[in-house]
Amino acid sequence: MDLKIKDQLFVVCGASSGFGKAIALALVQEGANLIAVARREEKLHELQLSAPGQVETLAGDIMDPDVQFLLKEMVGQRQLHGILINAGGPPAKTVLETTLEDWDRAYQSILRWKLAITQLFVPDMMTHHYGRLLFIESSSVKQPLENLVLSNSFRVAVVGMVKTLSLEIAKTGVTLNILGPGSHNTPAIDRIYTKKSEQTGLPFDQVKENAIGNIPVGRLGEAVELASLAVWLLSPLSGYITGQTITVDGGQVRSML
Repeated sequence: MDLKIKDQLFVVCGASSGFGKAIALALVQEGANLIAVARREEKLHELQLSAPGQVETLAGDIMDPDVQFLLKEMVGQRQLHGILINAGGPPAKTVLETTLEDWDRAYQSILRWKLAITQLFVPDMMTHHYGRLLFIESSSVKQPLENLVLSNSFRVAVVGMVKTLSLEIAKTGVTLNILGPGSHNTPAIDRIYTKKSEQTGLPFDQVKENAIGNIPVGRLGEAVELASLAVWLLSPLSGYITGQTITVDGGQVRSML
């Protein structure tokens, strides 16, 4: 299938590993051009070498306003067709384990920078009557996950922001959607298993095996599977979908909605 994104320009946040890297590689395979953003410069260099002429890199913390400004400068006068808004999550904690400082940091790391990036680029997309924003959040926005109160709380706030803005600009050709991954075979899942192991005294591997046993399809997801859907949502073919949260979780969320 031709996704009609050849030579289009995308920003991919968190491009050095996990979902970000998988989606960056999928975009490259479709002929797109990327500005790949992540903190690990050596990993970005590897990505750039894998696709000569298609990948530019920006090493830095996307939550930093200075890095956001540099990103805006890199886009410059070019039309930006889409953004993958993606970063790691906060530590695994229960409500009573958290401090107020944890909540302040979680606001910064989950919500604030995503709003800043959205406000930075959406007005320009609106002038071109086209744009795709895709947020990688978590299946916890539909069904809270144990020991992840910070993520459970602020990712719901992202959903509220995205849903509201999608309605405000629905007729402009700019869409915003969310993917809510469940348990995937990426480094981020280990913090959940480690926390559960500490609580129960069970070995890490036993905790992981038990968790996988609760996934209806019987296995962890792979980043490449989520990436195939992500690239479609970043393409012109998804123009009739906006303001939606789509879970990719092997059937774990039991909600009807």
